[in-house]
Amino acid sequence: MPPVTVGDVVFGGECPFALIAGPCVIESERQVSELAARLADTTRRLGVPFIFKASFDKANRTSGRSFRGPGPSEGLRILAAVKSSLKVPMLTDIHEVSQAERAAEVADVLQIPAFLCRQTDLLIAAAKTGRVVNIKKGQFLAPDDVKHAVAKVVDAGNPRVIITERGTSFGYHNLIVDMRAFPMMRALGVPVVFDVTHSLQLPGGGDGVTAGLAQFIEPLASAGVGAGVDGVFLEVHDDPPRAKSDAQNALRLDLLEPLLNRLMAIDAIVKRTEVRARG
Repeated sequence: MPPVTVGDVVFGGECPFALIAGPCVIESERQVSELAARLADTTRRLGVPFIFKASFDKANRTSGRSFRGPGPSEGLRILAAVKSSLKVPMLTDIHEVSQAERAAEVADVLQIPAFLCRQTDLLIAAAKTGRVVNIKKGQFLAPDDVKHAVAKVVDAGNPRVIITERGTSFGYHNLIVDMRAFPMMRALGVPVVFDVTHSLQLPGGGDGVTAGLAQFIEPLASAGVGAGVDGVFLEVHDDPPRAKSDAQNALRLDLLEPLLNRLMAIDAIVKRTEVRARG
């Protein structure tokens, strides 16, 4: 599998897993700046490759009354300030073709939301920016179905693609994660990231908001790393009950370091075993 690089961060190639982490949405410039600084400090101390993520607009909230974020102009200004201050790579998601070039001026990775992963024009617009494109696998897709979304980006001239698993719909208000999906998608020749916290959502299960099961972050993340993923995606918040989006499935900031220590230990065993198996 050819690795995908984002600055000094490498996905794939049997490198240690990289972390994509941050709040679901930009709540304020101060909140994002302080959280990003603490995430950067923790990952640097532990030696975990890190990309900061945050959304400037959550266009797919359950209710029209839900908080969406500051919007593209203010949101991208805030992300640019964080990136300049901390010197960390940046990921944000886009929902419309018109947002691609503008977001690419700030973000190193453009993320395609799961519900939009088959939107051809959006995928092509993201590809043409030359930025890494992270495609969230739709909750309605089988693992091998994502090859068509990958092909749209590659055929547009951009081979820098990552696939992110974020759970599969299972009845009403529930998601499951099939651990077989990780080796199946890696067999397509692209790095695979596991979005642990979104996989613990209970979509629409909170009467107008998305409920979640954050108490299962550790076992689910451990299982994914054990299955050999190239990256882990976590929504992290300093005070999840007060988060304006995805409050019930976000990881509390003070739990990040012990979780990363556990995942690093698992990852070292898995990657060492894979190298030995090929040798």
